Amino acid sequence: MGSTLYTPQDALKPYVECFIISEIPDESVYKVLPGTGLVMGFQFSGNLFQVLDEKQVGLSRSGITGINDTYRLFKNVSNTGTVLVCFNPGGAAMFFHEPIHELFQRSVSLDNFILRSELLLFEEQLCEAPTHAEKIRVVEHFLLTRMKGVKPDMMVINALELIYQSKGLVKINALSKQLNISQSPLEKRFRKIVGTSPKKFAAIVRFRNIIQNVDASPSLTALGYDGGFFDQSHFIKEFKRFTGDTPEAYFKSR
Repeated sequence: MGSTLYTPQDALKPYVECFIISEIPDESVYKVLPGTGLVMGFQFSGNLFQVLDEKQVGLSRSGITGINDTYRLFKNVSNTGTVLVCFNPGGAAMFFHEPIHELFQRSVSLDNFILRSELLLFEEQLCEAPTHAEKIRVVEHFLLTRMKGVKPDMMVINALELIYQSKGLVKINALSKQLNISQSPLEKRFRKIVGTSPKKFAAIVRFRNIIQNVDASPSLTALGYDGGFFDQSHFIKEFKRFTGDTPEAYFKSR
């Protein structure tokens, strides 16, 4: 699998973490772990499928995938090329009028949000762009024309910072007290912009931190303790839901 990462231009950096152009020569099945931001995908060659209960569900040529709290399996045909837009947490909300939590655990065609004629023109321009750099410019222009002129919700930004500072271990009632807001409006505003609840988002941050810090931990038991799991069986169960493997099997396969 060949992937090249690109940094967005300055106007998009607050909302877009990176662009990735993926070109896969051979048919393959691969796993994607939960992330903290939504992902928009544009296929310029080949086809992609999501594997659900051993069934293959075709993905639209232009689509967006919401936050998931468990791993997903994808399959591509040979010679599949895709441009991925990896949004920062809360970043996708700048480009959609719809509440972002409606995309939770879903992959949706962009023609649900954009006129089909506009989308077809964009897809044609993307396919005709001869180089990676030009494909990125086409996608950046597409995003810039859709960017909403609204101010970010500072309460949500502060909530994200506190969750990251705690490595996902903060309790939601403690989070609401720190932000001086009751739990219900916190959850409503957070879900609308980030795409999932503060509790589920914190769980993703916690697990991604566990995976990133495995080399610094003396044992898998210690790794679970550092991640706030004091019951090893609970740690294994949640880890398997997140990755599809036990901690031991996952790290052996790395």
